[in-house]
Amino acid sequence: MQLGAFSVSLAVKDLAASRAFYEKLGFKEFGGNPAQNWLILKNGDHIIGLFQGMFEKNMLTFNPGWDQNAKALDGFTDVREIQRQLKAQGVGLDSEADESTTGPASIILTDPDGNPVLIDQHL
Repeated sequence: MQLGAFSVSLAVKDLAASRAFYEKLGFKEFGGNPAQNWLILKNGDHIIGLFQGMFEKNMLTFNPGWDQNAKALDGFTDVREIQRQLKAQGVGLDSEADESTTGPASIILTDPDGNPVLIDQHL
């Protein structure tokens, strides 16, 4: 199972303050749209998403089909296949991808400690 690029998605209270803090740690803007209250910051291979007012909790995020530079991978495990494999192993999902579709889709599951895990395919 190939999960793709990894990042931490942070639910922030003040996008500008969080951006300024992480820039002091060497992170630089990599993507996003501050007007829509979200930014992606990167330091080397480390990626942090800042999301104001979009999520209740911080999340682990995986992007099937992308490498750490948001470049398309030649081959990857589609999020629907990941969903099938997880369900076959008895993993409960909080939200599911529509199996009848192709392309972009996402699923959310929660680890045993209550941490949300987002598997978000953009391709």
